[in-house]
Amino acid sequence: MENYDVTEDFINKPSSDEQKKLSAFSKHFILFCVSLLVLAVLFISLLSYSADFKNPQNIKPLSPQQSDELASMLDSLYSEQRTSILHELPYAVTKANLDVWAGSAILIDASNGCVLFEKNADEVIPPASIAKLFVMYIVFKDVAAGKISLDDVVTLPERSWAVNLPSDASLMFLGQGQIVTLRELLKGLAVASGNDAALAVADYISGSTQAFVERMNEECRVLGLNKTHFVEPSGYDENNLTTSRELAAFCREYISKFPQAVEEFHSAPSIKYPLEKNLPSWQKKSGDQKAVYQKNTNPLLGVLEGCDGIKTGFIYESRYNLALTAKRNGVRFISVTMKGSGTGTKQGNAGRVHDGTEMMEWAFQSFADYNPEAELPSSFSVASLASKKTNGKFVNLIPAWKNTITVPHIIGETALDDAKNVKITVNIPKFLYGEVQAGKQYGQIQYKLGDATLETVPLVADRTYEKAGLFITVLDTLISKGM
Repeated sequence: MENYDVTEDFINKPSSDEQKKLSAFSKHFILFCVSLLVLAVLFISLLSYSADFKNPQNIKPLSPQQSDELASMLDSLYSEQRTSILHELPYAVTKANLDVWAGSAILIDASNGCVLFEKNADEVIPPASIAKLFVMYIVFKDVAAGKISLDDVVTLPERSWAVNLPSDASLMFLGQGQIVTLRELLKGLAVASGNDAALAVADYISGSTQAFVERMNEECRVLGLNKTHFVEPSGYDENNLTTSRELAAFCREYISKFPQAVEEFHSAPSIKYPLEKNLPSWQKKSGDQKAVYQKNTNPLLGVLEGCDGIKTGFIYESRYNLALTAKRNGVRFISVTMKGSGTGTKQGNAGRVHDGTEMMEWAFQSFADYNPEAELPSSFSVASLASKKTNGKFVNLIPAWKNTITVPHIIGETALDDAKNVKITVNIPKFLYGEVQAGKQYGQIQYKLGDATLETVPLVADRTYEKAGLFITVLDTLISKGM
């Protein structure tokens, strides 16, 4: 029978205390390793997260829907600057003492709608033939929508024939059986101020004069022209009503949307109609002998530097009206005068020339335009800031509006010199912390000329971020402490 050394086996086994110590060591070692792993992961995450904050170029662009929602929000928050057609200047000026003869007048900067001068601008007065601008506006809208073409041949309704209109009406001399395009009718409206052309266009666009007038009034409602109302399209009726202010607002919208109207139609010096090509077959043998030559009714074309439009109007109830525009060195102004003085066309035009020259020369001497989008570095147009303790990394701060600034002539040799000397100051925080709301102001841009502040524009967030959870908050806190 073999003998076993029980004592040796017992001695080699760890005691209960030693087992506990070994177990505790293992737990501490495992905990230490896990802690190192967690710290390593945290450190790597911190490095990666910190690196992301150094590269704002990676910011995700807004979707088209987000861009539309932001624009809608800003339109609501800053409606005066973003959606109103006319505005007051954003800085105080001494009221101009201009020698304007007309009973009602207004002068605006076409680029931004800032009102530079006004005289009884809210008096309700018949527009007379300036109403034809609204006819042309509707035509250009439908052309842009692809509904019609300027080269369409228009069938002339009998009521548009010149022989059927009052003897004192302005005419382009439309007649039975003539072959005329929509483009030619627009020239007849712009240059000769043809009432016959207005009736022909109304019938072509809407099928009847009444339906077209309803369209004119609807367009006025859309544009917010609450004092403007039409009963017929030519301007002959004294029950058509508007104000100088609303006409100026409309002219700005018209020229802005359809600059080709000025280039092709309103700046045309004359019209000759009907030519042989326009005549019906039984009159073709007359050639161009039936053509009537008419100069543009705007007396300032070729007289006032830069003048390229836009439209005259006269009936006894309104007297001599003129919507005028001129452009020099890229700067365009618009003026409207109504209830112009004078007896007869010669005196009426003398008043139009006097008032138009008085206002336009003063405007070009006194103001010029500064365009932030064209002049400022892109880094100032949109500032990208780190957004900490949120569920996003970067936020673009964008100007709440980007209107051209009307710069007054106060320090340079000319107004154009002053526009070149505009300086900017951008005030923004280093970071954004916590919840970020789209459309909320987080900074500002100031435009200055010398010591004068021309305009202060809020810088707003282009997106919304919610407050971050604990892990992101810890990372942001560590980054902020320089770890």
